[in-house]
Amino acid sequence: MRPFIIGIGGGHSGSGKTAVACAILEKLEGWGAIKYTKTSLFSAIVDDREVLSEQGKDTKKLLDSGAEKVLWVRSPVNELGEILPMAVEMLSYLNGIVVEGNSAVKVLTPDIVIFSSGTEGKIKQGADEVLRMSDVVIFDKKLPPLTPKDAVRFSRDAMGRCIDFIRKCIKENRRKKDSGEA
Repeated sequence: MRPFIIGIGGGHSGSGKTAVACAILEKLEGWGAIKYTKTSLFSAIVDDREVLSEQGKDTKKLLDSGAEKVLWVRSPVNELGEILPMAVEMLSYLNGIVVEGNSAVKVLTPDIVIFSSGTEGKIKQGADEVLRMSDVVIFDKKLPPLTPKDAVRFSRDAMGRCIDFIRKCIKENRRKKDSGEA
């Protein structure tokens, strides 16, 4: 059975995707994380804890936030359909997985998609697709244009309420799976 997957995308680099992932991982036990970075020539799944723990890396932040296991997926976008399912399988023994990166979110179809808009609500080209997929939008000052009407909205200073909402979604998903509805 596939673990519950939370996908985190954002409006641009520096929009707070890693901070959101870390806040979630701090509150959920037995979870892992996948950090996606686009490369041009090769694909790799890095699981070497020494490499992942390098100072200043997002992967270190994810580990420090309580992720049981972190994988760093490096790949051209056109190879994500092959490599991301392998990474998910490597973490399938966990309660759930937080996946960070717009392209990864598009490929995996997570159970919950969270969009972190950043300070100005600006969105880089291509991020609008992830915004339209979003179940949750986290914003600083301005809600981004094109925010889905049915997306639940939280200001960044309401992360506690956002995590309560995520827990509720996870619980509902488990209930559906246990009853055979999902």
